[in-house]
Amino acid sequence: MAATEILNRADIVKAPQVRLAPQPEKPSLIGLLRDDIAKLLAEKGVPERQVKMRVSQLWHWLYVRGVSDFDEMSNVSKDMREMLKEHFTIARPEIVEEQVSGDGTRKWLLRFPPRGAGRPVEIETVYIPEEGRGTLCISSQVGCTLTCSFCHTGTQKLVRNLTAEEILSQLLLARDRLGDFPERDTPQGAIVPAEGRKITNIVMMGMGEPLYNFENVKTALLIASDGDGLSLSKRRITLSTSGIVPEIYRTGEEIGVMLAISLHAVRDDLRDMLVPINKKYPLKQLMEACRAYPGLSNARRITFEYVMLKDVNDSLEDAKELVKLLKGIPAKINLIPFNPWPGTNYQCSDWEQIEKFADFINQAGYASPIRTPRGRDILAACGQLKSESERMRKVDRLAFEAMMIANHGED
Repeated sequence: MAATEILNRADIVKAPQVRLAPQPEKPSLIGLLRDDIAKLLAEKGVPERQVKMRVSQLWHWLYVRGVSDFDEMSNVSKDMREMLKEHFTIARPEIVEEQVSGDGTRKWLLRFPPRGAGRPVEIETVYIPEEGRGTLCISSQVGCTLTCSFCHTGTQKLVRNLTAEEILSQLLLARDRLGDFPERDTPQGAIVPAEGRKITNIVMMGMGEPLYNFENVKTALLIASDGDGLSLSKRRITLSTSGIVPEIYRTGEEIGVMLAISLHAVRDDLRDMLVPINKKYPLKQLMEACRAYPGLSNARRITFEYVMLKDVNDSLEDAKELVKLLKGIPAKINLIPFNPWPGTNYQCSDWEQIEKFADFINQAGYASPIRTPRGRDILAACGQLKSESERMRKVDRLAFEAMMIANHGED
């Protein structure tokens, strides 16, 4: 299909050029834990006896109602709102571009301030609607330090970590754009239905390695799963890692969300090449960390991502070794047909071979769904959008991203 035909099928929205006034002196209240907000309010003169109540009000407006303007906080006094506007911000990131696929997939290119990077930075957030659920893919870094040989994002050098505010803002903005917050005039304390939400699951599978930005990711996910705010179940939050073993233990102990492992190979020599972090944390250590992950059961499994590369990792011998490697770990294996990108030396496995691979794993007792492409028509993919010509060549890469995102966490 010609690129022009593909573009005609997509709804690509250039965001209005309303830029946020730079206010580096104003810290954001988004992404702060309650104790941190309380400390800031006390420093600005809020009486000690009021601090807890004010924190509760702010938390409600930020994470239940989803407001991004202090003036919308109707049960906060005018003087208090003026103080908040003077000293803090709760503004959303700038939307550079919004793209909507014919199948409902949405992609936002967001811009954040430099914060030490020397220039404003841009990241991507992707929403995948599925039957009975909607999954949001969130980025944790600008670029990536890992150099996985099959991954295009890995060719982009790390610019900086995202803050907890910037990680959480991706969820808040997506809910804004999808109309996924309740009516803002609903009184505080009213029961807000949990059903019918467009974003039911989130996955830390966007740009970057989440466990190399552990503290900011931890804070953002603890706020996202807080029962008095955004209230996402930890079983509906999946963190994907290439295998940073020490932080896998910390993730289980300190965050407690679902885990996904970018595996892609069953032998150290091959994984050293495909996922170079394996040289530091080889398969034996990685599998030990997975087996020790808290709360594993048939209902709470680790997802192992496995990209199918022709004549590289797709033989039946690889399938046998995969079953042996995962023995004793409640697991689901996502088989991902590889989508080539400019400059790659890899090819996708033949479909017949993928099916044979999947059949063998299924017969061994593991679920092994084969991901199907989504959102091809919006020319989107992991990593920053670059020139128009490169974007035209990226058309097949959203398939890889969407297949990675889909069907993670509890239904």
